[in-house]
Amino acid sequence: MALAEALRENGVVGAGGAGFPAEVKARSQVEYLLANGAECEPLLHKDEELMKHFAEGMIAGMARMREAVGAPEARFGIKSKHKAAVAALTPHVEKTGMKFTFLGDFYPSGDEYELVYAATERLIPAGGIPLQVGCVVNNVETLYNVQLAAEGKPVTHKFVSINGAVRKPSAFWAPVGTPFSELIEHAGGLTVDEAGYFVSGLMMGKLTFDLTQPVTKTTCGLIVLPREHTLVERRLRPPESMARIGKSACDQCSYCTEFCPRYLLGYDVQPHKVMRSLGFTLTGADNWNQSAELCCACGLCTLYACPEDLYPKEACDDAKSSLRAAGIKYVQQKPVKAHPMKEYRRVPQSLLRERLKVERYEQPTPYTAKQPAPARVRILTKQHTGQAALPAVREGERVKAGQVVARMAEGALGANVHASIDGKVTAVTNEMIEISR
Repeated sequence: MALAEALRENGVVGAGGAGFPAEVKARSQVEYLLANGAECEPLLHKDEELMKHFAEGMIAGMARMREAVGAPEARFGIKSKHKAAVAALTPHVEKTGMKFTFLGDFYPSGDEYELVYAATERLIPAGGIPLQVGCVVNNVETLYNVQLAAEGKPVTHKFVSINGAVRKPSAFWAPVGTPFSELIEHAGGLTVDEAGYFVSGLMMGKLTFDLTQPVTKTTCGLIVLPREHTLVERRLRPPESMARIGKSACDQCSYCTEFCPRYLLGYDVQPHKVMRSLGFTLTGADNWNQSAELCCACGLCTLYACPEDLYPKEACDDAKSSLRAAGIKYVQQKPVKAHPMKEYRRVPQSLLRERLKVERYEQPTPYTAKQPAPARVRILTKQHTGQAALPAVREGERVKAGQVVARMAEGALGANVHASIDGKVTAVTNEMIEISR
């Protein structure tokens, strides 16, 4: 079986958050294959632990992907501070003739535009993808899953990191479909009475209070903060309140733009101009909102750069929605060229954590081999970019871990979904399959 077919059959998707089906990348032909081990979300350490403990399988998967895409060059992007992970990877990287691309401890060094530039000095066209400059980028967990798929093992578990206000911060494998409540229990429970849960990161993740939500193939972990923490309170503010505050308080200092990683790479992203549209919607929105089109939603403008604690990232999110609704597609006219101050405006993780008021929660999340053993899992049929998989089992049917429970239609973009535990199918809908032990 060709690698791309094995990846589709075994349900491999981008594990770093986007969930793009890996089979599509495996069918490409490129010059560079890049492994993304940068992991730049504050307090999230799952890739670091994965690289330390599963280096051999990861590099084996990278070698398979490299062969499939015909890449003469393979680079492994990793922060130089992760010395234990580098030591674990080095013998396997050297054996396969790959190279490291060492990165600083900055945010957002894990953005694929940043990684491509750091590894190849190539700039992706505005609004484009790495393939347009001869690159394929895979998260390190995705590459580990590539090796498993080549051995006939489907994606049934997700590697997660639990950090923040928990008794035992840790990283471990969890069956896909495990409720968040069991992840918290596995990490020793809370150290506070009430908490908010950031799914897959403080900067780009989502805030939830619903611990019945299930682990998916793209869940990177949970960051737990006290309910009264400023980051929780800020996320709970209604959008109309964010806009009203921005309309009245933004003084156009342009710090949000000057610190924007995409702006510094040469893309026409100018959040301060988008903020103008809050006050002059009828006269300027069509023009100023276009400065949001190429925003990557990293959150640095809102959570670090703005001296008045306003919401330029959220203004950009709203502007992009408005542009899509109006059928407007902005095309950058000037060539992409890195800003001369780019290297001097990087945001160190330590300063970002201080600004976020989470430095007290910065701690290791050591890998533990013990896994949660949920009595019931709820496996979503859409855990990836593309269409939902179609249920392939019926209520009352007994299934084994690794069995296909939802399959993609022929030719559709997506990935198959597999049972993560042995058990009985207790519910089937178009959105999910529930299995009880």
